[in-house]
Amino acid sequence: MAFWPSKVLLSAVELDLFSVLGDKAMDGSALQRAVRLHARANPDFFDALVALGFLDREGDGAGASYRNTAETALFLDRSSPQYMGGFLTMVNARLYRFWGDLTEALRTGRPQNEIKATGKSMFEELYSQPERLDQFLKAMSGISAGNFQALADTFDFSGYRTVCDAGGATGLLSTTLAAKHPHLHCISADLPAVLPIAQRHIEACGLSDRVTAQALDFFTDPLPRADVITMGMILHDWSLEKKKQLIRAAYDALPEGGAFIVIENLIDDARRENAFGLMMSLNMLIEFGDAFDYTGADFSRWCGEAGFASTRVLPLGGPASAAVAFKQA
Repeated sequence: MAFWPSKVLLSAVELDLFSVLGDKAMDGSALQRAVRLHARANPDFFDALVALGFLDREGDGAGASYRNTAETALFLDRSSPQYMGGFLTMVNARLYRFWGDLTEALRTGRPQNEIKATGKSMFEELYSQPERLDQFLKAMSGISAGNFQALADTFDFSGYRTVCDAGGATGLLSTTLAAKHPHLHCISADLPAVLPIAQRHIEACGLSDRVTAQALDFFTDPLPRADVITMGMILHDWSLEKKKQLIRAAYDALPEGGAFIVIENLIDDARRENAFGLMMSLNMLIEFGDAFDYTGADFSRWCGEAGFASTRVLPLGGPASAAVAFKQA
């Protein structure tokens, strides 16, 4: 029954309830009107959010008032710089219904997303609609921001001068690294349709002197040469053959002594503990069919086949890790 609390939260985000509350307290009737709900929703929906830990309530009965918790104020109020509700909006609009066809995906090995209705893959659909592409990229940025900051804080970049983030989306990883390490110059490389979005973000961060956006199709173009090549939530989107192609492309673009860093929800080597990583791999089945998530040991083996000398895994927090491969100096 875990889909029950999931949908309660996703509907609250869809209604923008946490942004409506902001830093205010509202009684049930006022909150019901503010988010345009039927009277039947009050108080069950709001009290369910209280019981699940997503709202605080002062008092009992009709006179009780509701307010955001510290966590929902930080992460689910649009006015917060740490807002990550865009990801949950995308989950609600797309993944929630697609996961209803998990059994079919398990039986057929075929994706269960938009391709069933339109014949187009997820990426074809996204890149054909600029507003949906912008929403998707912002959603990915919201869920990745903490991991990117953790990488900037954890990995020793002092021996490197240049970074290329392949599949850089909005440019968030590049700007995060450049802001933390003033000696770095970064390239955020992605398909041409993404460049205006990345350029706006880079300019808004005031980092245009050290971060540039560059057009790249990483399956047809060589990766830009850099001391460090990064890929955030990229490898898991692809089949084994294409994973190995991207790893080899990174190896070819790096100098001796360079580093290749991927940020993923790496599955633990024993495949017993990182439930989120395993479910993300099932999500890749639903989205793409032959795509999958992987372990640190898998990454090490593939990188060894490409010629990398050694690898290591850096935990970033929660289910996410950075897997790093070093090219022999």
